[in-house]
Amino acid sequence: MGNLKTLQAGHVGLNVTDLDRSVAFYRAVFEFDVVAEGTEVDRRFAFLGRDGRLLVTLWQQSEGEFRTADPGLHHLSFQVDTVEEVKAAEQVLRGLDAPFKYDGVVPHGEHGTSGGIFFTDPDGIRLEIYAPTGADPADAPTAGAPSCGFF
Repeated sequence: MGNLKTLQAGHVGLNVTDLDRSVAFYRAVFEFDVVAEGTEVDRRFAFLGRDGRLLVTLWQQSEGEFRTADPGLHHLSFQVDTVEEVKAAEQVLRGLDAPFKYDGVVPHGEHGTSGGIFFTDPDGIRLEIYAPTGADPADAPTAGAPSCGFF
């Protein structure tokens, strides 16, 4: 091991087109707190987290919609403890009319028990909420490939 003995993922920064809309979405779905925010007209941002930990930063500095064909972020995934939590998030998302890639909770792979929901935020950024167990063992939506890889 080199010099990076305690390396772990920190926060993820996302460009958004409408900060107010995105903050409302991420707070409703993930129950984030607004840790800090910038309100200058040309420098709007929000830092979102839970339990004192910064998880997502939103930067209002883009136009258009997220393009999956461009290099960059593939998707942002959040793990929860139980499939019941995944299903509760699904209901919140349905109330927000969020677009889903698959209908309901799907396994990550063929007959796997880990699985989740795959959806997009208001800017088209691909998101996932999953549990390590509790998904019904079934055929995965994408045969021979992880469900989270092709949505």
